[in-house]
Amino acid sequence: MIIGVPKEIKNKENRVGMVIAGVRALTQSGHQVLIQSGAGIGAGITDQQYAASGANIVATAKDVYSKSEMIVKVKEPLPEEYDLLKEGQILYTYLHLAAEEKLTRALLDRKIIGIAYETIQPDDGSLPLLAPMSAVAGRMATQIGATYLQKDNGGKGMLLGGVTGVQRANVVILGAGVVGMHAAKIAVGLGANVSILDINLDRLEYISDIFGNTIQTLYSNAEQIERTVVNADLVISAILVPGAKAPKLVTKDMVSRMQPGGVIIDVAVDQGGAVETCHPTSHEHPTYVVDNIIHYAVPNMPGAVPRTSTYALTNVTLRYAQMIANLGWKEAVTKDTALRKGVNIANGKLVYAQVAKDLGLPFEPLKL
Repeated sequence: MIIGVPKEIKNKENRVGMVIAGVRALTQSGHQVLIQSGAGIGAGITDQQYAASGANIVATAKDVYSKSEMIVKVKEPLPEEYDLLKEGQILYTYLHLAAEEKLTRALLDRKIIGIAYETIQPDDGSLPLLAPMSAVAGRMATQIGATYLQKDNGGKGMLLGGVTGVQRANVVILGAGVVGMHAAKIAVGLGANVSILDINLDRLEYISDIFGNTIQTLYSNAEQIERTVVNADLVISAILVPGAKAPKLVTKDMVSRMQPGGVIIDVAVDQGGAVETCHPTSHEHPTYVVDNIIHYAVPNMPGAVPRTSTYALTNVTLRYAQMIANLGWKEAVTKDTALRKGVNIANGKLVYAQVAKDLGLPFEPLKL
């Protein structure tokens, strides 16, 4: 199979879809790998290093897309990439279609095979290709929140952990999954007063076992969310429903009652966001203010730390890329039920039920 890796063009997105180890693994199995010139620079990988590992370096994205049977990326295609896709081509990347009707329709029109990292799911319910980026985003969320709480950045002028004799910042984390746990780990480490909310009592019990009395675990309902958010200095939204649009849990009214200079980080914004006042921003212009509250809602947060996040991501994506390349996508998804759940679009049909439901588009079960 010919596998293509284009340069990412999303704002300040410096990750790349494949590292040197991936090129070597695929070429040693008899496949051909095309890398767009400069694709790995942001992650510290040069064209010369790719070439030495067996890749063919091509000049443009058009060269990659026109010659490749499978495209391996990090982020979803942007409008300027839509026309580069061709019928029957495998697109293996993060798609997050539930909040992106225009993208979904474009992929359906082009009859590609869309395999989404974020919906590949083993029987245990985990999301192995989402987990490493969730860990990065969770840790970054607390770090970024602490920075924006500084007065020189527009915040209320609080140190997250305070100092002796001074009140600590209240950090509220919605969602106790991978993002929430890693956000809590950093917040506790910095000495903040941390509360984490979730509807999964087993997960809250697990968090409580790990952190003990250093963190307050709360069952998530409308009353608890309202009470904690209104009194928070930093709110981190870490809500995830696999493959689905995030529910709106934090209302505009709640935001308006927070103290001026507070900060909201919505890590769920790539799935529509769980905060009513949040909309996607970019690394170039990451924040805006609503009712005197700083909102940070960058969909590709890990793109700011590409050396860490590229290697963390490709550690988990390569296995399935090899499977698809070695067997072809149909046989691969037949043999691996987790990978089968990753197929969102096939031959002009939307084959992932939750995305179809969220977008109000026709759904058809995957037929092989």
